[in-house]
Amino acid sequence: MQATLALGRVASARRGRLVGLALIAGLVAFGALIPQLTQQRDTLNLLFLVYLYMTLAQSWNILGGYAGQINLGHAAFFGVGALTTRILWTEEGWPFLLAFLAAGLAAVIFALVVGAPTFRLRGVYFAIGTLAMAEALRITVANLRPNISALPAKNIASYDLEPRYYLVLALALCTAAVVYLLPRTRLSLGILAVREDEEAAQASGVNPLTHKLTAFALSSFFAGLAGGAFAFYHVSYYPSLAFSPIWTFDAVLATFIGGLGTLFGPILGAAFFIFVREQLAVGAVHLPIIGTVHVRDVHQLIFGSLFIIVVLVLPGGFVEAWSRLRSIVRRLVQRP
Repeated sequence: MQATLALGRVASARRGRLVGLALIAGLVAFGALIPQLTQQRDTLNLLFLVYLYMTLAQSWNILGGYAGQINLGHAAFFGVGALTTRILWTEEGWPFLLAFLAAGLAAVIFALVVGAPTFRLRGVYFAIGTLAMAEALRITVANLRPNISALPAKNIASYDLEPRYYLVLALALCTAAVVYLLPRTRLSLGILAVREDEEAAQASGVNPLTHKLTAFALSSFFAGLAGGAFAFYHVSYYPSLAFSPIWTFDAVLATFIGGLGTLFGPILGAAFFIFVREQLAVGAVHLPIIGTVHVRDVHQLIFGSLFIIVVLVLPGGFVEAWSRLRSIVRRLVQRP
């Protein structure tokens, strides 16, 4: 009887994954058709942000969710990718695709350089160390490149939103595909073992530093590519903007709201985060003493409160909520 129930749960989980993958495939196909169905730039810009945040959240999830290392300096790798792409593409004259791939490679090299010393820290000390590293890099870039980074006139004249939309859509799909395949490799066994108990993993022959650096490199690679897409998308911005800690904390929020350490969590969390944030950006409330307050000025407070609620009530985010709902519905259906 217990064996039958176990097989039933495995089959149910497999059907759930297949349904989820089919849903993602349908959404990707629909997303690919969007530019052909509408020429509204607002729609394309909104979806660009959704796919960018899906990539950023999914890349953070590789290290934070699967390897269990809370990285608060994720913005550093996003910024390195943006800066590398911008310099090589607009200043050195490289073809964009080469500059884009170089962004991911530069982020990986930077991750390997800073990873060995920072992984000597553990827990909250690692989180604080990565945050300090990212802030130091942001301040350095702001001092070295204080002027606005604008595209040359020829690039502005040929600017087209559609290829940028398709680039970030493909990037979000590739990142999700890697996260889907990661738990199905031998490498993931070591990464998950380090996440659960580093000392026990080391005692069983797993090298914790090697596996953490591998997850760090993979995470930073996609963060760097996301930064490269950001540099390709914006006509002008200050270089230090791409190193802002907001890119880290937004990715953390989206991942935890959707579901840490899951495939679909960052996807759901990123879509929810962007759509709700854009709605809040145009809203306003009237407070008795303070007066009219634009919600965009306090949206971080709103999302911070939501983050606390999710962590306390639903540590698994939307994915856990969906699993609980399915269990309740299944029990109601099976009840005589």
